[in-house]
Amino acid sequence: MVPARLFSKVCAAAAALGALWLTGLGAGAADAQAAKGWQLCNKTSYVIEASVGRYEGQGVVVEGWRRLRPGSCETALEGPLRPGIHYLFARSSNAHRGGRRIWGGDFPLCIDTTGSFSVESPKECTTMGLESRDFRPVLIENRNGWKTSLTETEEFDMEKAGAAGVQRLLADAGIYNGNIDGYIGRKTRAAIGEFLSQNSLDADTSDADLIDVLEQIAQERGRNIGLTLCNRTRNRIWSAIARRKGEGWESRGWWLLESGGCARVIDEPLLTAEHFVFAEMETENGTRTLKNATDPFCVSRTQFAIMGRKDCTAAAYREALFEATPPAENRRLLFEFFDRDFKEPES
Repeated sequence: MVPARLFSKVCAAAAALGALWLTGLGAGAADAQAAKGWQLCNKTSYVIEASVGRYEGQGVVVEGWRRLRPGSCETALEGPLRPGIHYLFARSSNAHRGGRRIWGGDFPLCIDTTGSFSVESPKECTTMGLESRDFRPVLIENRNGWKTSLTETEEFDMEKAGAAGVQRLLADAGIYNGNIDGYIGRKTRAAIGEFLSQNSLDADTSDADLIDVLEQIAQERGRNIGLTLCNRTRNRIWSAIARRKGEGWESRGWWLLESGGCARVIDEPLLTAEHFVFAEMETENGTRTLKNATDPFCVSRTQFAIMGRKDCTAAAYREALFEATPPAENRRLLFEFFDRDFKEPES
């Protein structure tokens, strides 16, 4: 099975092409007044949507979504807080290219993926039309205030996170192709100026308004180009793609698709070249693979980008069968995985 279940638990965030990490600190005497509850601070270059859980009565009440601009903090729960274990799950905005980045843990709770919600998490999410996600426990020790910071591999302070967020959204909107480093140099300033001019925005537009407009345009652009994979089953799917790359072939993965989830796996206009997809569905009875997969490509147990499709085992890879997609239309393609597309579980 690819990837193995143990690997999926340890590296789910990495397989989803980018992870978020968390740090937490209590509010001291000076900070307690400022915190006034549980604050989430976004030290990443992504717009983040967060969901939190707290014990209430005999169950866990889960609420979402709290939107966090890069370089900003928002109050997730008003104080005074109840010291003890709370829960947090975060995902990047679907405006960003390359599939959603996630922050999670190993404690399953129910969420509504489509919009704002507040629900006491039931044992079976599907009975209420909800979906399960793995939250990370957060120990809150100060009733006056607590801050939790979401970070990425590149370490940003709050100011640089805001600048890097603008850079990333400019890139997602197709206006900027420089580094995502949090430094507003000549190239970034030129891209911002071009964007403001194209959209008839004032030169003194605030950073928050700039991020909001950029996110909207990046989301719209993402709907109009590239290859998007969607999971229309009730189970988790590991997916990969293959396509022509230059004079040869390239296979690339993994994207973790939760039930009902989508990932934009190619962020550029599609040409007329052939495209192929691979998927493995995890079920209680075993792994299910695609029925119509007939074209061999190389895959790896970990995140991969492999050039060529011959002699996979000699290069320490595994050969797997991919399914050809329909032709792209208007530079884009949406490919959906349904239960009917999969074989019965392997013995």
